Amino acid sequence: MAKRIGSETEGAARGVRSLEVGRFARRRPVAGLISIVVALWAWGASTKLAQAAGPLPSGGHFIAGSGSIGGNAGALTIDQATSRGVIEWSSFSIGGGNRVTFNNGAGATLNRVTGGDPSAIYGTLSATGSVYLINPQGILIGPSGVVSTGGRFVASTLDTCTCGFMKGHPLTFKGNSNASIINLGTVGSTGGDVMLISSNSIVNAGRISAPHGTAEMAVGQKVLLQDSSTGRQVFVQSGSGGNIENAGPVDAAQISLQAADGNIFALAGEHTTLRATGTATRGGHVWLVADTGAVALGGTIEAKNADGSGGTVDTHGALLELGADGIKPLVKAGKWNVSTPDLTIDDAAAATFARSLNAGTSIDAQATAAQGGTGDVDVMSSIHWNGAASLTLGAYHSLTIEDGATIKNHGAGNLTLNADVSSIDNGGSVINHGAIDWSNSTGIVSAYFDMNGTYVPGMFFSNAAWTPPTYSGLAAQITGYELVNTLSDLGNIPGNPAGNYALGRDIEAGGAYIEPFSDTQPFSGQFDGRGHAIDQPGLYAPGLFGVIGKTGSVRNLGLTNMSPYCVDWCINGNLAEENDGTISRVYTTGRVSFILDPDSPTSRSSDLGGLVGTNFGTIAQSWSSATVIGATDIDIASGAGQLGGLVSSNYGTITQSYATGDVSGGSASTVGGLVGGNYGSVTQSFATGFSQGGSTGGVIGSGAGGSNDDYWNAQTTGVHVGGGGIPSQNGLTTAQMSNPASFVGWDFGAGGAWAMPSGATHPVLQWQLQAQR
Repeated sequence: MAKRIGSETEGAARGVRSLEVGRFARRRPVAGLISIVVALWAWGASTKLAQAAGPLPSGGHFIAGSGSIGGNAGALTIDQATSRGVIEWSSFSIGGGNRVTFNNGAGATLNRVTGGDPSAIYGTLSATGSVYLINPQGILIGPSGVVSTGGRFVASTLDTCTCGFMKGHPLTFKGNSNASIINLGTVGSTGGDVMLISSNSIVNAGRISAPHGTAEMAVGQKVLLQDSSTGRQVFVQSGSGGNIENAGPVDAAQISLQAADGNIFALAGEHTTLRATGTATRGGHVWLVADTGAVALGGTIEAKNADGSGGTVDTHGALLELGADGIKPLVKAGKWNVSTPDLTIDDAAAATFARSLNAGTSIDAQATAAQGGTGDVDVMSSIHWNGAASLTLGAYHSLTIEDGATIKNHGAGNLTLNADVSSIDNGGSVINHGAIDWSNSTGIVSAYFDMNGTYVPGMFFSNAAWTPPTYSGLAAQITGYELVNTLSDLGNIPGNPAGNYALGRDIEAGGAYIEPFSDTQPFSGQFDGRGHAIDQPGLYAPGLFGVIGKTGSVRNLGLTNMSPYCVDWCINGNLAEENDGTISRVYTTGRVSFILDPDSPTSRSSDLGGLVGTNFGTIAQSWSSATVIGATDIDIASGAGQLGGLVSSNYGTITQSYATGDVSGGSASTVGGLVGGNYGSVTQSFATGFSQGGSTGGVIGSGAGGSNDDYWNAQTTGVHVGGGGIPSQNGLTTAQMSNPASFVGWDFGAGGAWAMPSGATHPVLQWQLQAQR
């Protein structure tokens, strides 16, 4: 991470129109830059500006919409008769003590300055609705200037079309103005947004407030403004090399500073902040984006949602400086995302990360290899923090912790070290020459490296009192995982059944046959899908993992469009034919089926489950929508076996899980919406799929072990008996299945296992909603 990104003006101050805030050399100090600019304006860098500050706007006339313009020596009032209007002015400045008022209801007024003078606002501009001010000669809100609107306030040195504005369309601002927008006063919108747009430079050394909207600053030759009630609204489409410099407080629901190929200086001082507070529709979010330029941070950046939870800060730049102008940065948010081509964590970066982590901010820092970078992460300095915030370091290629550097947590924080973060099999490695100290932490350390790369765990210290989280399937507090990025990688797993693996991306397996694990060589390691899925239709084989051994763990995985089938007798499931270990947060879609062998017409038995055939281990927080077919039309009268929407035969534990797929079997079969035959424990689970066969239950086909907190949809399953000792009153209607109150003892709270989305016909697991975000 670059320690300094310099400051060197390309031109001198030549009046308001050409005051150059600067395009800066990358390794020169930036100290005092903003104070110099502010001093130039306050001193009166342009005589023309000083003269323009006295009068009111002049030469105004409506060119679209209608209304009246009138006033006296100290005040000007615009009464707009239409919802939208466009006024052209020969000049638009407001002297100290003067006032301009727009009575435009909840509408909008675009003001375009056609004369040769910049706009200088030292008095007050107010509006009931929205005001757009366009002046290619530059716009200054002076130290005594106040802008207050009920709707949106937009100041731009780039022009946009009248017709698009009048129709309420998204607006494209473009032009070649070399003038600046500078705020030394107070700009606020009580109900809308504040947006500053320029191709040259934007400086905010005053105060900006938009508590119910976005505060956005953008520099570029072409900028798009579009309405959104949930996210950013201003996007740079063509860069200009311009800069954004913020030294004043900004308070808004969301904040965005965007300079595609220029620099961003977010230098809020010790008592000022960039603070995003969110609304009911907007998450508290701050964006600082300079794709090919530099981002310099100093002071406090804060993001929180309307409910008080932590928001998000995104920082993206070709170069980063943490501690610009000698001001120590602090990010206070739920999550801080950092991306840059190469990431070197030196003393300044390590100190900034530690301060922010200690404030409860989880950090995800990525080296992207953009702009010709290597995409490596190099940890040169130690990072120590207390608490539950987590640190993720992701490298496009490799990640190294250097000798003498220690990453240490005291609390419950997690650490993720991720090489080959794009999952392209580039040989990315994780190498620890320093130390990882989790001896006083209950958190988890995970290292992901390419299957063709290297993992050097180095010196690490685990907590002797650490125990795995419930249903996690973790074998140790600190674990290194080989990344599975391709079908070929997946096929290599049986060669090392005790290894630890993680999916780096979704895999389209097609109809390829993957050699499953067997009872003589079960999978005994860990497989973490990390929320990814394997898609594998048209497969004639046992479940993908065959047999999962007692120490085996499969978690956070989706299996989609699965269609394993077998001829004659079989035990099968989409994930495994047998599970002796731990399965958690896994889902399957597709089907599992049995086909009659025409050469053995009397052999018509199959034990099938949507997820697993036979379970001797633990299945937690998992679900299946797979159709389970244990008999075809020609043999449905005599087909046998145990068939379940989730599991065929359960001798272990199933908890907080469900099945929605249809299950069908012959007259000699036992069919359960969730489990065919249960000889273990089933708790806090449900089924909704249509079920038919010999002995049929809404949840359990035969056996015992059901619980008072298991449920089924008596309407959609077509079954009025739950099975397994489940009370008859637990057979619910679809309307009851949609009501959390029907599920006694289930936790639908923020930290609970279950959720009931709006419009849902049954509960879902909380992790499903998190995966969709």
